[in-house]
Amino acid sequence: MEKIIIDSSDLVLGRLCTYAAKQAILGKSIEIVNCEKAVIMGTKSSILEKYKLRFRRGTHVKGPFFYRKPDFFVKRTIRGMITYKRGRGKEALKSIKCHIGVPEDLNGQKFQIFEDKNIHSRNSLRECPYISVGELCGYLGWKQRVRV
Repeated sequence: MEKIIIDSSDLVLGRLCTYAAKQAILGKSIEIVNCEKAVIMGTKSSILEKYKLRFRRGTHVKGPFFYRKPDFFVKRTIRGMITYKRGRGKEALKSIKCHIGVPEDLNGQKFQIFEDKNIHSRNSLRECPYISVGELCGYLGWKQRVRV
């Protein structure tokens, strides 16, 4: 099984997740590092209001459940793009791993670089307002713990 390692720093979250979902459905193993550095395009106030409404929806027992940690937040976004209740989608979701920062076992390996400007947002970050996933999760209640 081919393994793809993606550094999500300065990548648009939706475009990153669609790429990862497509590759996972094709049978590739996906590892996403630096999940907290992915960005969501839009004004900060509109994005925060949208996610605040999502968190208030439902109950704590029946759901829908949204995660506050950036790695689970990104995986939940990918899950929305896969038919995760059926066989092929279930296997695809199992083959996706998301990480906060870069784990030690992936430290020296080569990450996939995106030349396509639709996926990579470094140029468009100067023009459009955005918020990082780590900042959004911090607003929603993620308590970042420092590893010693």
